[in-house]
Amino acid sequence: MAAIADIRDGIANNLSTISGLRTTETVPDNPQPPVAIIQPSSIDYDLTFRRGLDQYNFLVTVIVGRASERRAQQLLDLYCAGTGSSSVKLAIESNRTLAGVIQDLRVIAMRNYGTISVGEQTYLAAEFDVVVYTQ
Repeated sequence: MAAIADIRDGIANNLSTISGLRTTETVPDNPQPPVAIIQPSSIDYDLTFRRGLDQYNFLVTVIVGRASERRAQQLLDLYCAGTGSSSVKLAIESNRTLAGVIQDLRVIAMRNYGTISVGEQTYLAAEFDVVVYTQ
């Protein structure tokens, strides 16, 4: 089975294809947008017999800027698109085995497009649900 850190690193590597988007594995105290925060959200074990398949669910939160910035929404729209050079979905799915670390992955949803608070600042962000299958 793949280690959580290896999966997170693979997702971060795929996201590095988006120009200007940084990645982090923890929520920073003072985010420097645009940034993608990659965190495991749940694991479903033993989907097949004899530890044949686990499903890891990751949450990728993309913070684009302060909520008051006009450009933030335009940039977030580009990240949320299903196609294009800034598409988070396309970037994450660009190498669906994460160079052989896992069996497969999919970005299944974008949700919670809106504001979030980190520290004392309000940012514009969106969350992406990533499902990872590993043996």
